[in-house]
Amino acid sequence: MKRELLADGEAPSVAEAVLNAGFDMANCPVRDVMDHIGGKWSSLMLLTLSTKPHRFGELKRAVPDISQRMLTQTLRDLQRDGYISRHVFPTVPPSVEYRLTPLGESIMPPLSALVGWAVDNHPKIVEARKVYEASAAEN
Repeated sequence: MKRELLADGEAPSVAEAVLNAGFDMANCPVRDVMDHIGGKWSSLMLLTLSTKPHRFGELKRAVPDISQRMLTQTLRDLQRDGYISRHVFPTVPPSVEYRLTPLGESIMPPLSALVGWAVDNHPKIVEARKVYEASAAEN
């Protein structure tokens, strides 16, 4: 994406450049991607799989509060979008392993940065919610 200089000689932010280039909010690729990886389960699966390939049971144990149905659906969604691959081994019973694809590996730096930001700022967010709720209760 080419970023034209602003009148003051400064380069616009990426957001400004995107919006100024006639970005189509109705077909927003950011929203489409974030809807799929931004969910609680998807991000946890990607983070878990970033350490090593896992079998289904390992993933279930890694995220103990996810239901089997939701785990299955999340893995299918991540596979459909190309973030993970599913490998079946011809054992009895068959064993299945999930791992990140190159596309899945490429999302890890920004996802890890977001996770770090969330960890660092979570106390501030919790406090802001308390302040907001107290203010809303007074009105």
